[in-house]
Amino acid sequence: MENFTPVSALLGGALIGLSVSLLLLLNGRMAGISGIMNGLFSAPKKEEIWRGLFLVGLIIGAVIFQLLTDNSLQLRQGYPLLLIMLGGFLVGVGTRMGSGCTSGHGICGIANFSIRSITATITFMLSGMVTVFILKHLIGVV
Repeated sequence: MENFTPVSALLGGALIGLSVSLLLLLNGRMAGISGIMNGLFSAPKKEEIWRGLFLVGLIIGAVIFQLLTDNSLQLRQGYPLLLIMLGGFLVGVGTRMGSGCTSGHGICGIANFSIRSITATITFMLSGMVTVFILKHLIGVV
């Protein structure tokens, strides 16, 4: 494992837990990003504000992290745009088929002891491990 920093991982996890808890406590909503994003376009007008602010907060948080850290993340480059678009489309299809995204199932669903979310999260993790193994060890993509 490269560049593992337990302090930032712990801080990030605590901030995610705090934001999820506050959203549930103050708004009665689960913090699944796909549901928040979907609801931004299909929910009643009065829900657009909190949904939009939550998503903007995610982006602002990432920008602040980049500005405050010396060791900025290096983005991988050179991937064909078609492959990136296909990957995004497949993630969207999987999110729809799985009734939620990794954040909704992995953070909120497991905390609620949802069997469906626990199963979905195990599936996400195993799929990720198999994908990395295939790409790194069988195909040779680093």
